[in-house]
Amino acid sequence: MQVRQARPGDPGDATDFDVDTLIIGAGACGMTAALAAKEAGREVLVLERDPVPSGSTALSAGLIPAAGTRFQRAAGIADTPEIFARDIQKKAHDDNDPALVEALTREAGPTIEWLADRFGLPFSVIDDFNYPGHSHRRMHGLPSRSGRELVDRLRTACEENGIDIVCERLATTLIADADGRVLAVEAQRPDGGIERIGCERLILACNGFGGNREMVRRYTPAIADALYFGHPGNTGEAMVWGEQLGAAIRHPSAYQGHGNVAHPHGILITWGVITQGGFQANLEGRRFWNEAQGYSEAARAVMGQPDGVAFAIFDRRIAGIAGQFADYQDALAQGAIREAETIEGLAQATGLPAQALAETLAEVEAAKAEGARDRFGRDFAGVAPLAAPYCAVRVTGALFHTQGGLDADASGRVRRVAGGFLPNLRAAGGAACGVSGKSDSGYLSGNGLLTAVVMGRAAGAWV
Repeated sequence: MQVRQARPGDPGDATDFDVDTLIIGAGACGMTAALAAKEAGREVLVLERDPVPSGSTALSAGLIPAAGTRFQRAAGIADTPEIFARDIQKKAHDDNDPALVEALTREAGPTIEWLADRFGLPFSVIDDFNYPGHSHRRMHGLPSRSGRELVDRLRTACEENGIDIVCERLATTLIADADGRVLAVEAQRPDGGIERIGCERLILACNGFGGNREMVRRYTPAIADALYFGHPGNTGEAMVWGEQLGAAIRHPSAYQGHGNVAHPHGILITWGVITQGGFQANLEGRRFWNEAQGYSEAARAVMGQPDGVAFAIFDRRIAGIAGQFADYQDALAQGAIREAETIEGLAQATGLPAQALAETLAEVEAAKAEGARDRFGRDFAGVAPLAAPYCAVRVTGALFHTQGGLDADASGRVRRVAGGFLPNLRAAGGAACGVSGKSDSGYLSGNGLLTAVVMGRAAGAWV
């Protein structure tokens, strides 16, 4: 990972071929940027390090938050970008760039409708449960509720629009002039050979640095020992290249964790099992925090428990809601979900102390019956009671992806430390700083894909 200054007139810097717009990374961000660039009449090439497009997107539930969409209106949900912006800022304690938040929330709805209308992605809004921190139901996803489907449909759209995605090309070096203008990118082929690709403009759509343990320990030490559940290719190239070009870095300590990953199966369990009335208990059968804070904060909370594990406890009603997610179906098929007709039977199935688990359930149900906040501060007013049969899944905490990165505006222009912007570089998605504030607690559900698709579209439409 390096930036090398061009040597004017040196034949060693000759390019193998040239393109107008070069994009590094073929996740949701890179492919959305490619579709927008192609629509704008640009010649586009996408480089992807993996054998097939994947990235962090494929590991997610593929859900994108947006306000004021026709999908919401069809479901009877009255929402606005302004309300959405307030929700983001409230979760992040106003640590975000207000202009970036305003632009993302304003353009999220149009971007989803553009993907649906122009490229046939069949979005619908999840209208049967709430996500933490969202005041309205605004999560939009594809039928399987999986990021793999989102990647596959975007790849199909790129293919149908004549966009070349060259896989197994690891970008290693940017060649730039003295002003920071990127002239070419060197990419390694599977045989070890190097291709030098010239470009008029470069879009960094590679993700963050969650797969780089050294950078994680430096910038996000609180989560350094957690399971890494993100893509192994997220090794921080964008930040390293950007710093060498003189780019500013913003909020490198921000990240998205998740405290509901089935263990040892390594399968994401939707947080809906908690928001719909479930709770988490440690190996002693006791609750240990306010689960309503969100699944990102849950990673540290769960990692702080004995053996770094806990159990998510819910019931068959909630399991029916969770069943719309492909990940939950996978967990069910692999035997990660335990079920029992009584709480005593559930204790036996999980190995939890029966009396402690029964007391914990009774405490939760009492708070629901009273419509009160419990001793951890969780508000149970209006939350449905749990009923037999009961379900449980053993979970651990994980780091999903980092949320800090290059300091970019809503169109992806990268700010210099010395002021102004780098001349022909844009960054979006995980390569850029998102809207999750300074830590894990600022992450609002869907922030990752929000910045990926909305900033990706804006960066691709760059004129």
